[in-house]
Amino acid sequence: MQVLLVLGLVGFGAQLINGSLGMGYGVTSTSALLLAGTTPALASATVNFSQVGSQLVAGYAHWRFGNVEWRVVRLIALPGALGAFVGAIFLSWLSTAAARPLMAMILLLLGCYILVRFTVRGNSRSATTGHVPTSLLTPVGLLGGFLNSTGGGGSGPVFTSALLATGRIEPRMVIGSMSAAEFAVVVAGSTGFVVGLGVTGINLHWVAVMLAGGVLAAPIAAWLARHIPGRMLGSLVGGLIVVTNLHNLLVSDWISVAPGARPAIYAAAVLVWGGCIAWSARAHRAAVRSSITSR
Repeated sequence: MQVLLVLGLVGFGAQLINGSLGMGYGVTSTSALLLAGTTPALASATVNFSQVGSQLVAGYAHWRFGNVEWRVVRLIALPGALGAFVGAIFLSWLSTAAARPLMAMILLLLGCYILVRFTVRGNSRSATTGHVPTSLLTPVGLLGGFLNSTGGGGSGPVFTSALLATGRIEPRMVIGSMSAAEFAVVVAGSTGFVVGLGVTGINLHWVAVMLAGGVLAAPIAAWLARHIPGRMLGSLVGGLIVVTNLHNLLVSDWISVAPGARPAIYAAAVLVWGGCIAWSARAHRAAVRSSITSR
C-alpha cells in the first residue's frame, strides 16, 4: 500500500511538472521506477501506459484553457507515434544489462538539458505567434517519439525545446500543443510495448495509481502553464533527474569508477545543482523587480 501511495504521488508530481513546463513526466517517473529496481523496458512501459489517461485529460484541459494549436498537433503527432512504436520495440528486444545504462545515459542527458535550459533561459513567455514549418515538425516528432520509448521520456524536451527555439509560437501554446500530441505518442509506445513484451510483466496496479495521480494533476498543470513561471521548478526537476541517473550510470558496467570516488562525484553534482537553483531564484527575483519597475 505504501508503494502504491508513493507511485500515485510520483504520477501526480510528474504530470504537474509535465503539464506546466511541457516536459518532465517520463524522465521524472522513469527515474523513480528505475531507482525502485524496475527493468528499463518495464519502467518505460509502465510510464507509457500511465500517461495514456493523464495525457488525454491534459490535452483536453489545455484545449479548454486555449493553449492548443491543432495544426502543430496534427503534424507532430503522427511521426511522434511512429517513432514511439519503433522505440518501444527496440527497447523490448534489448537485454536488461544493456538497456539499464543506455536508459540512464539518455535520462542523464535529458536531465542536464532541462537543468541548463531552465537555469540559463528560464521559461520565457514573450515568443511571437506564427507558422511552424512541416519540415521541422516531422523529424522532431520522430526523434521525440523514439526517445520517449527508449528513454522512458524525452518527447517533451525534444518537442518543446524545438518549437520554443523557433520563436514562432508562444510558450503556453507550445506546452498545450505538446500535451495534446503526446497522447498519440504514448498510445503508440504502449502498443509497441504490448507487441514486444506482452502485458504479463507490467504491474497494472502501478499503472493505475500513477494514472490516477496524473489525471488529478493535469487540469492544475494546465492552469499553472498559463499563470506561473516555471524557472525554479525546471531547475529543481532537472537536477533531481541528473543526480538520480548519475547514480544508475556510475554503478553500471559502462563507466569504471572506484567506489571510493563516487561520493565525491555525487557531492560535486549536488553542489552544481544547488548553484543552479540559487541562480534561478536570483534571476526570477530580478525579473519580478524589473517587471514591477517598468510598470
